[in-house]
Amino acid sequence: MKAARYHPETNKCSVDDIPIPDITDDEILVKMASAGLCHSDLMLFEGSLPATEPVTMGHEGVGFVEKIGKNVKKFGPGDRIGFLYIKGVCYECEGCQVHNLNCLRGTPKLHGVHTDGFFAEYAAVDHHNAIILPDNFVTETSAPYFCAGITAFHAVDQCELKPGQWMAIVGCGGLGQMGIQIAKAMGLKVIGIDINDDVLKAASEAGADFVVNSKAEDYVEKVKQISEGGAHAAVVFSAAYAAFGSSIKILRIAGLLMIIGLPAKPLEFAAFDLMRNLYRVSSTATGPPQKMPRAVEFISKHNIKTKVATYKLEQIQEMIDLMHSGKSTSRMAVVF
Repeated sequence: MKAARYHPETNKCSVDDIPIPDITDDEILVKMASAGLCHSDLMLFEGSLPATEPVTMGHEGVGFVEKIGKNVKKFGPGDRIGFLYIKGVCYECEGCQVHNLNCLRGTPKLHGVHTDGFFAEYAAVDHHNAIILPDNFVTETSAPYFCAGITAFHAVDQCELKPGQWMAIVGCGGLGQMGIQIAKAMGLKVIGIDINDDVLKAASEAGADFVVNSKAEDYVEKVKQISEGGAHAAVVFSAAYAAFGSSIKILRIAGLLMIIGLPAKPLEFAAFDLMRNLYRVSSTATGPPQKMPRAVEFISKHNIKTKVATYKLEQIQEMIDLMHSGKSTSRMAVVF
């Protein structure tokens, strides 16, 4: 089969021919339909998520069940499924209840980094991570839901705002645009914030009540004026280091900074500011598979759309270069 492989010795990606994977008793062999490119995939090239051996890239995927292991009971050949991306864990311990990368009993392996991922014609997926796709999920464009979409849902949901309160979405690319739609579906007032006017146009189309370019000198004042004193929460989907410091300034007293983007260097916060509750800080991600059904149900019920540009597997380097440039206004996915 063909697969897009990252090669650490050259720090480059190429499309190679490799064997179709074998599966264990707990796994599903998936004929891939679509695989999405996520910003965290770029961390391979940056060294933030180092791979020591050549590995098939990708951790966002949907496809069709080709074959099942003997312990798989809820799925059968032909089922249309989406899935999360961590294997080698118990799915039961205290760590796994929070995030499977925290497993206390197993050795967590991240698809696309520590074990082969989903930019391939076939993939081996642990059945614990899988779910049947809702009928209104379009197969070719649904892969981003299974990292970006679920993450966006948890990010907005865990801010615990009340309808009518103000949420700032900082970074309005494909992930942020889903966050905007989810926030509006929860009854929130939304300000989309980005440095790219084309992206801000897409944020308006996604439903943002207002959009603000954070390169403007009066950016903070504009946001505070619109939100009548500051946002109740700012969800930072951007990975730009500067976005986090500026987002604190647009919060009202005791507002929540929700960290989703992963900057290249550690963030710094003033302990005195946190002590007096000037602002609060939290973070989240896709979470464990037991939290996935609620997110998928919400996305389906409220018809949350993901704007996706589709490519062929052979165009993987073009996708990577475009994401590196920061000029993409949508999610990107390979359709097989």
